[in-house]
Order: sequence, then structure tokens, then C-alpha cells
Amino acid sequence: MGNILVTTGSNIEGYEIVEYLGFVSGETVLGSNFLKGFVAGVTEASDSESEKLTANLEQVNGIALEKLKRVAEQKGADAIIGLQLNYTQFANYSVGTIASGTAVRLVKKDIIEQVISKDLYVTNYYNRLVPRPVKVILSGTNKSVKIAAWFFNYNMDDIKAIRADVELTNLYEEKLLLKDLDFVFEKGNVTQIESNEIDCKLPAKDILLIKDSKVTISKYVTSRGVFACNDLPINVTMPIHRLIALKEKRGIDAVEKYKTDGMVWTCNCGYVNEAGSDECVICSRKQEDMKSTSKFNPDEMIAKMQTKEYVIEIKDVLMEYIKDIDSEYRMELLEIMESGLQYEKTRGNMKDTVIEKVEKVFEGH
Repeated sequence: MGNILVTTGSNIEGYEIVEYLGFVSGETVLGSNFLKGFVAGVTEASDSESEKLTANLEQVNGIALEKLKRVAEQKGADAIIGLQLNYTQFANYSVGTIASGTAVRLVKKDIIEQVISKDLYVTNYYNRLVPRPVKVILSGTNKSVKIAAWFFNYNMDDIKAIRADVELTNLYEEKLLLKDLDFVFEKGNVTQIESNEIDCKLPAKDILLIKDSKVTISKYVTSRGVFACNDLPINVTMPIHRLIALKEKRGIDAVEKYKTDGMVWTCNCGYVNEAGSDECVICSRKQEDMKSTSKFNPDEMIAKMQTKEYVIEIKDVLMEYIKDIDSEYRMELLEIMESGLQYEKTRGNMKDTVIEKVEKVFEGH
């Protein structure tokens, strides 16, 4: 007899019913002599006699169930749903057991595992011509978690592999260090190189908790040989939301706002160049392209906004500076304020959200 599945419910977990084959039943009878004798002395029945009756009833149930399965199998069924066991007493003190249900055909459902993924910008960088880690990508299911990394390849070297430690920080500020990960590249002679996925010792449930990644390179391989990287990376100082806005406007390798004191200038890639250099030694960005066309410096205004509590007060600060702000930004800033005022009526304090949006307007300019 095949392995017929049986349930009192209306479905079988992990399977889909594709055909209903109809009602099926199996019957068997418990002999009259045993039950007649038991009924005659029921008031004085001992525990052993009760146990004997129970055992007989269980045996009869089992026989009826096997008959039911045999009938279902003859119909070509894989399972029986809606199983019921009923007893029928006959006039001669015999008891019949009827097992019944609906025979069905099944197909096994494809198990679709939920994939959890997260992209993280790397919040440290190297200030020389080595592969620059820019993004870490985590993805996984309940069975396994994978990690991949993107690097910016300033030299356009044919990079084959990079060995690095990856430090992940979660929302609770707990850190996990993944040591000596070997990231391998199928195409390494392009500006942005993306590694193959490799196994990662991180539970899938923790992926969405990760908020930050840092990468420290120990060595890398090019077509010219193996190179050690003994420098310590520099940590990005700006908040992550400002870093994201900067990268969106200035490129995935950007880590700093352009600034100059007349003697040196800091490129978006973070390298500090001498004033006489027209373009960055590391990334070849031109200084002239990074200079803001705006004469307005928003830092003072934003600092003042930070001292306020509500959007209406933040808007008052904006209005103090509005005449000095380039016209291309004015309408966007006013719309941010109006939106913040409306949301604050229903969602509570919107100070942080509004200031983040204001910062994003000026980021990279």
C-alpha cells in the first residue's frame, strides 16, 4: 500500500490539492460476544476489562483506517482529507467502525524561501591608490547568508581578488567582525568592481538589524602580483544620511564635502590636495567642478535650526536666510517646511526629518 496521507482537516501542509476523487469509506465490526458480555456486567467492570475493550476498539479503528486507505489508493489518491471515525451498534450487540473521508490527489508545493537583503555603504576609506571599498551587500534565507562587496578601482588594475575583514554594526551598536573574507571578481579591470557572493556567518534574521559596515583590506591580487595593504582606513565623519546624499550627487566613492582654506583643498574622495593642483591626485576630479556655484553657506542656518524644537520654528529660521539662498533652492525648501508642518499635526515632532531634508538639498553643493 502506498503512503496515503490522512488528516481530519481540509488540506495537507506543504501540498496543493489538484483533484478531488470523491467520498471513500472503510468499515469493520467488533464481534458481538465480547460486547454482549461486557454490557451484561458493565456495573462491575474492572480496569483490566475496560482496558481490554479500549484495545479492541483501537484495533478495530486501525483496521477500518487501513481499509479506507486501500480504497483511496485504488482510486489513485495521494491523501484523504476530512477523516471521520464513527461507531454503529447493531441489534446483536456487535459494533461497527466506519472510517470515511474525501480522497484527493496532491502535488508538492514549491518552497519559496524569503530572501532578505540589505545594501550598506562602507563608512571608511583609504586615502591612497588602492581598491576603495564602497558597498557591502548582504542577502540570505533561513538556510544561508551571502556577502558581496563593491570596490572603486581608481587605477583600473585587473584585480582578481581582495582579502579583507568586514566589521558590521547593528542597531544595538553590537559589532560582528568577519575576518579574512576573500572577495573574487570575474571582471576586475573596470572602475567599479563587484565581487561574487561568498558565505557569511550571520543569521538571516539579523540582516535587517545591520546599519553600518567597515572594510579593512589586508591584501589584493592583480595580474601583476600580490600586494599588501598595511594602511589603516579612515572613518567617515558625516552622518550616514548625509553620506548617502553626497554619494547620490558626487559618486559612489565620495566620502567628504569639497572644502578649501586657500592652501589645500579636500576632494570629494577625501584626499587633501595642494592648492596648486587643479585635479585630485587620487580620483582625478577637477577642483573647479566641485566648487559650489552658490555663495550661500547653509551650515550656519542648519546649526541654528538644530536648536529649535518644532517645524514652525525651523521655518522661521529659514525665512531669516531665504533672501540669501539661491532661487533654485528656495521653492524646494519652502515645500519641505509646508510638508513638515502638515505631518507634524498628525504624526508628532518632525524636526529631525525636516532638517535631514534641508541638509540633503545642500549636500554636494
